[in-house]
Order: sequence, then C-alpha cells, then structure tokens
Amino acid sequence: MYQRYAEQNSWKYSPVSCTEAEKGGFKQYVMEIRGERVYSKLKYESGVHRVQRVPQTESQGRVHTSTATVAIMPEVDEVEVVIDPKDIDLSTARSGGAGGQNVNKVETAVDLFHKPTGIRIFCTEERSQLKNKTRALQLLRAKLYDIKLREQQESVRNQRKSQVGTGARSEKIRTYNYKDSRVSDHRTKINFDLASFLSGNIDEAVQACAAMEQKELLEELAASMNMSTI
Repeated sequence: MYQRYAEQNSWKYSPVSCTEAEKGGFKQYVMEIRGERVYSKLKYESGVHRVQRVPQTESQGRVHTSTATVAIMPEVDEVEVVIDPKDIDLSTARSGGAGGQNVNKVETAVDLFHKPTGIRIFCTEERSQLKNKTRALQLLRAKLYDIKLREQQESVRNQRKSQVGTGARSEKIRTYNYKDSRVSDHRTKINFDLASFLSGNIDEAVQACAAMEQKELLEELAASMNMSTI
C-alpha cells in the first residue's frame, strides 16, 4: 500500500530490513522513503492499524481481528541528534539467506546497540559492512529523533484527546474490514473503499487528517489567546 502511494507521489523507496513471519508475510518490515513532503504526509499513518477478515483456514466464516503497528520516523541530519560513539556497541555477523558467496562468507551484517535507550538495530540489506553500518546509524538517528519529538509533543499537548499527528502507538487509528470491503478512519470518522485504499489511494485520508490537525491547532491558538486577555 505504501509502496504504491510512494509511486503515485514520485517518491523513491527501498527496503532496510525485514523479518518474515512463520505463516507467510512479514513480522517486521522497515523501509526508507525519499521525496518531497514524505514525512508531512505519512506522519498521520503512525499508530495501530486493525485488520478484520476471514482467514482461509477459518471453516465457519468467523471474522478474525489482528493489528499492525506503523511507525513513521523522519531521517535527520547528524547535527540534529548527537550520538556519542561510547554509547554504541557495534558487532558484525554473516548475513544468512540468498545474496551470493560474499554475503554468506564475509561478515557484512551489522548489529548496533545503543546503550542509553536499549535500541538494537540489525542491518543486512547492503552487501558491504560499511554500508550496513551507515544504514544502521541513519535508522538510529531517526529513532532517537522520534523519541525526542514524541516527548516534546506530549509535554505541549498533554491534554489533547486526538492523537492525530503524534504517532501514539496505543490508539487504533484505522480499521481494514475485508468482509465489508471498507476502511474506516477512527480519527476523521470517514470510510473508504478497501480495494482502492490498498492500491495506494490514501491521499484523501491523509488530507482529511491534515485538515483535522490544522483545525485543532487553530482552536488551541484561539483558546490560548482568549486566556491571555482575561
């Protein structure tokens, strides 16, 4: 879905790392997207996405519910997040799976551990150790920036009921109902066609979230101005 949305916006995307699930699909998938206004659009996708469908193994037609958490983290410059080399434990390993003799025999995989936060990043996408180290450090900077950003948003808008734009993981922001071919956004209360949505046509939902956030910011500004005049 996000790959197709990226193509519609002429963005460039590439996989960073992934973990396959036992029964097919992915348990975790990390990708990098580059282009104009990437974060300003995709930030509204942060949160818990609920999926309701009837699995092929379900003989009685019962609907099963599962969830997927989406985290959107901006890539930041080195000057914005200072990483002390002393806070990093870095080790290498051989990459498993397909990729040629070099990938399997040479220690190209990088295992990076950030001691202050406990963040661990295992990067195997690139074919050289140096490139995997660079990728891992980029992802660490993005994660640290995301933590800092969420802490700031929490302190400024501690009383906000709406989670639009904050990336809070605890709230189910959207439901994908396969039985009714419907996607429901719980923030804007708007429904969309499932097939179209999964084909990458999510811009209407993105714009609705942006308009809702803008309205809330204006209301907060008006409220603060009224309090200052009292």
